[in-house]
Amino acid sequence: MIRAAGPQDVRFLRDMLRHAYYWRMSESGDLPVARYVLNWGRPGDEGLVALDDANPVGAAWYRLFPREEAGFGFVDESTPELTIAVVPSRRGKGFGHELMTGLLEKARRAGYEALSLSVEKTSPAVSLYERYGFRRVAESDDALTMVAKLGSPDGL
Repeated sequence: MIRAAGPQDVRFLRDMLRHAYYWRMSESGDLPVARYVLNWGRPGDEGLVALDDANPVGAAWYRLFPREEAGFGFVDESTPELTIAVVPSRRGKGFGHELMTGLLEKARRAGYEALSLSVEKTSPAVSLYERYGFRRVAESDDALTMVAKLGSPDGL
């Protein structure tokens, strides 16, 4: 089951950051990663939580960032950055697919033209993201920034 994320999920979203950005956790303390949930619920914050027997097992969310506080996958101030993670014991069971398709649809219906994300260059998730329409737009020593164009909600 998938449900909307709310303020009650901030602790779980923060836990999911460890799975989503494990390779970035040593970068200048916790703040760069914490920016993805700090003050959750501000305009533009949207997310979904996957449940297995009422227990949260994954989450996907997006957030807009100002240029001066850019996230790792920042493209511009009008493109939300996506974060997604599923607990290791529940991977491969379809939760990630439900979260990704649900969040892409949520962003499309909200009127966003695209979503961005950051992923470790060597991660097997790169090909997974490509299957959802994400394309490489920038590269650093260890990471890729990818963007998915969303189109309009009615397919035009």
